[in-house]
Amino acid sequence: MSRSNRERTEQTRQALIDAGRRLFVDKGYAETATPEIAAAAGVTRGALYHHFEDKKALFRAVVEGEARAVAEAIEACPAPDNAPRDALLAGASAYFDALMAEGRTRLLLVEAPAVLGLAATQAIDADNAEMTLRAGLAAMLPGAGAALEPLTLLLSAAFDRAAMAIEAGGERRSYEEAIVVLLDSLADHLRR
Repeated sequence: MSRSNRERTEQTRQALIDAGRRLFVDKGYAETATPEIAAAAGVTRGALYHHFEDKKALFRAVVEGEARAVAEAIEACPAPDNAPRDALLAGASAYFDALMAEGRTRLLLVEAPAVLGLAATQAIDADNAEMTLRAGLAAMLPGAGAALEPLTLLLSAAFDRAAMAIEAGGERRSYEEAIVVLLDSLADHLRR
């Protein structure tokens, strides 16, 4: 495939992802039809099905892109050297910032588990923000041992619930303070 064909293919794919994202945010997955997505992307339904097996595959591509964006935001946040606790707290703040992008909380935390299933959603998260959380916890809690994996999953769920509460109008500072309490309590417990 020539370079210009590859570029056009990628542009079409990205136009479908962008159109799908807008419609999934505005209307939700269930209320969004493939003809609407194709029209919003300026392509035919045939082009949509050339790039994606079905609406669910397009939705998964949208979710994967959103999850990557969150992970990139966390990894880009300035973290203090040799201070794993502070790095985790900076990452938590970056996570909340990243989830502020319009519709992202709905896509990742509400629609994705309902549409893709919990296992697929967790796998996407494990390859993105959760990976960073696991590394941060391993650095902060070197004595966690076999508890590291369950702790990562539990704290990831806590971050997700906090993000949903913040989006619903909860005070972000309160949730960030609660995360400090959680992390410090874990560290204190493992030091005993």
